[in-house]
Amino acid sequence: MFKNPLTSSKSLVSAICPNRFVGSRRGKKTCKVVFSQKELKERLTPLQFHVTQEKGTESAFAGEYTHNTADGMYKCVVCGAVLFKSEKKFDSNSGWPSFYDVVNPEAISFTDDFSYGMHRVEVGCSQCGAHLGHIFDDGPRPTGKRYCINSASLNFVPEVPDAATESPSTSSEKNEL
Repeated sequence: MFKNPLTSSKSLVSAICPNRFVGSRRGKKTCKVVFSQKELKERLTPLQFHVTQEKGTESAFAGEYTHNTADGMYKCVVCGAVLFKSEKKFDSNSGWPSFYDVVNPEAISFTDDFSYGMHRVEVGCSQCGAHLGHIFDDGPRPTGKRYCINSASLNFVPEVPDAATESPSTSSEKNEL
């Protein structure tokens, strides 16, 4: 008999996240990098602190990276762990940066979230435990996943062009001192 994964007693995390992700779940107490609340309040903006430490959500379409199309990578704003690459980012029209895959499955943790009277799957940084956003099953191929991530939880690092692909300087520019 078929059991609907959304109504069965099994965790929604198991239903939404592929098996390769389930082993990467970690609790805050087992994070590899730990910062004091005092240090984080000094280092992060109030919005970054609220989102990453208090599981807040920034307003839709207000995030710095919602419409960012530059090439580069997105790192955790708290610990600097590499999480996403721009090549896996897509416009979901949700109001938040959306990605269909992560750089490294071990960099992300998943937790059941029962807030606001619904059941969702929270996405966190497995290095430091920072709240990033949520994952949904309505993303594009090839994964079908949508990592809906708060801009405030991310730091974007633009891709640096390779020196070999840069246009050569003119001889007069090279010789000027």
